[in-house]
Amino acid sequence: MNELIYFLLIGLAAGWLAGKLMEGRSFGLVGNLIVGVIGAILGGLVFRLVGLAATGLLGSLICATAGAVLLLFLLQKFGKRP
Repeated sequence: MNELIYFLLIGLAAGWLAGKLMEGRSFGLVGNLIVGVIGAILGGLVFRLVGLAATGLLGSLICATAGAVLLLFLLQKFGKRP
């Protein structure tokens, strides 16, 4: 249970950071959480593919934020356009 809460808090912070880095704004609590959690999963996959491992709080936050930034970049690049 503690690990799930830790994962969600890291995801929330990563989503907020990615929003600030990519758009200059926040996506709201739920939006930040969704972006951060998906970004954490994506970041973990990418980090493993290049042979890196995230350890500790800071490493997890960096990994999740990098994944969230990548997710937002991909959404901007390939997302719906009006």
